[in-house]
Amino acid sequence: MKTSNMHLKFTFLFVLSLLVCSAFSQENPQENSADTVIIPLAEKSKIIFTVGDPDDLEVLQHYNFQELFDDVIRKLSDRHQVEIDTTRDVATREEKEENWNTFSEERNDDEDDHDDGDDNEDLDDEHKWERSRRGKIGKTWQSYNIDLGTNNYLSGDQFPDGGAPYAVRPWGSWYLAGNSVQRTRLARNLFVEWGLGVSWYSFKFQEDNILVQKDEFGVQFVPDTRDVDFIKSKLSATFINASLVPVLDFGEHSRRHRIWEGDADGFRFGIGPYVGYRISSKSKLVYETGGDREKEKERSDFYLNNFRYGMRVQIGVRSTDLFINYDMNDLFAKGKGPQLNAISFGLIF
Repeated sequence: MKTSNMHLKFTFLFVLSLLVCSAFSQENPQENSADTVIIPLAEKSKIIFTVGDPDDLEVLQHYNFQELFDDVIRKLSDRHQVEIDTTRDVATREEKEENWNTFSEERNDDEDDHDDGDDNEDLDDEHKWERSRRGKIGKTWQSYNIDLGTNNYLSGDQFPDGGAPYAVRPWGSWYLAGNSVQRTRLARNLFVEWGLGVSWYSFKFQEDNILVQKDEFGVQFVPDTRDVDFIKSKLSATFINASLVPVLDFGEHSRRHRIWEGDADGFRFGIGPYVGYRISSKSKLVYETGGDREKEKERSDFYLNNFRYGMRVQIGVRSTDLFINYDMNDLFAKGKGPQLNAISFGLIF
């Protein structure tokens, strides 16, 4: 047996033994307090590797195994009077270091996933290690997200022009939503984000003197002809929502990073449905008269549909995530108002 080959097998099989031990500790976490792995080499040689405490693997991760194996090979070579092929030794050393670094990075990423939102304080060390090394299929991370953007609506396939009294200004027509989102892994790069939240539509009309009125025939958008200085006119609605968005995430982390954290990477894309139920709506007209600022508010359904449903698109690059919501049903009840489909887009925080 050549020493260079023995060196290669020693280093490679040691890394393999770590993986085998980890697998054994997952499958039989309760059977033994220590895991022993015997690796046969050639015809009459073997390696015996014993893990008595899962916490020791944390120490082994930072151990200089290259130095250890150099010393072992040197002593074995002196004992058996075998010359070492130093050229081959350098080449295999670089290969082993690369394999070991890859293994360490994968394990660190699993531990990072394990720490995010997973409360294991009541579990013993063996269970903690088993769960941290377990496959992450089905694992769920929870987060609170905020959607901040702007609103408009489409009439057919275009935005209403300035001639329509209900035409809105994108700036000032804000969309705000707060969501509790659960992120569950379905496959290596496939997740599903499902959650509940509350959203606020705010449509600011292009003309500042628009009155929103409801009568038996429907909702009317009527210019106010009073001699005052109009400031703004708005229609707003509040919904409770539920969403289910499958997401392809090619980044290194399983949980979704915040925009202010700045250390996310990769590309993310998701598209899925949502539904909502209206819980309130109102109109507001603001104007000045005699130097005083006045506000007129009216709470009414204004024939707004009680339910909304549509499709949501999420796109993320590094630490920035964007959303687009498109309501597939009309904003107003059929025959009671203009045929408009609400659309909103902005940033996810």
